[in-house]
Amino acid sequence: MHFKMIMVFVEDDKTDAVMKASREAGATGATVINNARGEGLKKAKTFFGLSLETQRDVILLLVEEHLSRHILEEIARVGEFDAKPGTGIAVQVDVEDALGVAHQAKQISDDMEELL
Repeated sequence: MHFKMIMVFVEDDKTDAVMKASREAGATGATVINNARGEGLKKAKTFFGLSLETQRDVILLLVEEHLSRHILEEIARVGEFDAKPGTGIAVQVDVEDALGVAHQAKQISDDMEELL
């Protein structure tokens, strides 16, 4: 079984919607890292030294490679990444090896058989 890692950087108010969309698209779970910070094309505004930027979360999903593009597209649609600048980004990278996913492998295999 081959996996992809999808990394999503999203405004914290969209995290639940992105998680729901990814699960509906076939993801079996995720890790959410709260309180991430980033900068885009324009530097963040400040008010008396306090940042006015919105809070970000990082969502990490380890998904079967055949489902990865569909999941990635659903995340982008729900997060409105291409509709509005600064809403977030999602990327996927190849995973060379993974441990600790054996308990999910059966479920993933069964789900893939149903889709194919």
